Amino acid sequence: MTAHNTRFQLSPQTRIRTPEVVGLSELTRALGTGQSILATPGDTPISAISESEQWLYCQSSGSTGYAKTIRRTPTSWIRSFDMDRRQFDLGEGDVVASLGTLSHSLTLFAAVFACHVGADLAMLGGTGPRRQMSQLTTLGATVLYATPAQFRLLVRANDGTPPPTIRLIFSSGGKLDDDLRDALGRLFPSADLHEIFGATETSYITLSHGVTPRGSVGRAYPGVEIRIADPDDRGVGEIWLRSPYLFDGYAKGSSKETRWQDGWLTIGEMGRLDRDGNLFPKGRRNRMVTVADQNVFPEEIESLLMGVEGVDCAVALALPDPKRGHRIVALVQGEADIGPMRQLCRQTIGDHAVPKEIRSVAQIPMLAAGKPDLLALTRLLQADEWP
Repeated sequence: MTAHNTRFQLSPQTRIRTPEVVGLSELTRALGTGQSILATPGDTPISAISESEQWLYCQSSGSTGYAKTIRRTPTSWIRSFDMDRRQFDLGEGDVVASLGTLSHSLTLFAAVFACHVGADLAMLGGTGPRRQMSQLTTLGATVLYATPAQFRLLVRANDGTPPPTIRLIFSSGGKLDDDLRDALGRLFPSADLHEIFGATETSYITLSHGVTPRGSVGRAYPGVEIRIADPDDRGVGEIWLRSPYLFDGYAKGSSKETRWQDGWLTIGEMGRLDRDGNLFPKGRRNRMVTVADQNVFPEEIESLLMGVEGVDCAVALALPDPKRGHRIVALVQGEADIGPMRQLCRQTIGDHAVPKEIRSVAQIPMLAAGKPDLLALTRLLQADEWP
């Protein structure tokens, strides 16, 4: 356990513009008193804990069956707060908005950031996308944090009038496909859009900018070093990083994919770097499978299908196949025509990554954190019990 002294603060300049939010009073109390903060999925998203030193604990959703409690020092976030303030001129004149709940690390990051630097805070999770669009304008939001899934709902709810004050958008928690990126540019024409690639354990890894190539999540965030271990002939290998923003360790649970070595950390993400340092992630190593002796990343298929107009959610699952090693079955929720999707995968990723079957489903079961429940989906498919 690493000793630390820095604590989060609750700036007297911060005004909470949406006070009736579950867990927010507990969060501000913890920030104001220097207590530790525990974020968990469920009806009580934030708990304040009295400890000799302040820690931040975030409990993962356990989408693959590995629920963990991640522990980090306040310093690991405060360093990125300071960097963002310098990069984007953020501070007391801003109104920071988010669309999720405090149990989700991105929303919690946005809330703690606003309170720490003296920006105003507008939390819009728990309301519909039309109401969120209206509130962004009414509350004068200037900075918006959300996931790609939340942004898709905003795009569909758009009535043609963009919130005039939004100047910065941060997307994280999933790949931002090209079509959604373009749609957000039309919805928020005055805003700079940045994609954050990272995880609860790592915080920032990369940050995209306007010149980021298609398919990339940008270059290393300031202070982060990235290397690719054991790359294959396409340059794809395991992503390792060294950074001042990393978590301290697991307070509960563990992950075989998370490993430290000489100050470097990997969480099992795979990807490649181009000559300019742009990172192209492929997906988690523990979800990578072989199909006819070639590596296939289900997350790469999901990202492609999520970019199809009318798709609300897409999941690619690998089931055992005696001849090819695995067969890929994709589940698609929404009103999109699934007919051309296999050809899209063939043209974009390659024959080896084409799903054997693509099913249109009414509803994909989700976890509290808004991620697909991969374990439940796999059990349904293996038992052929999909309704």
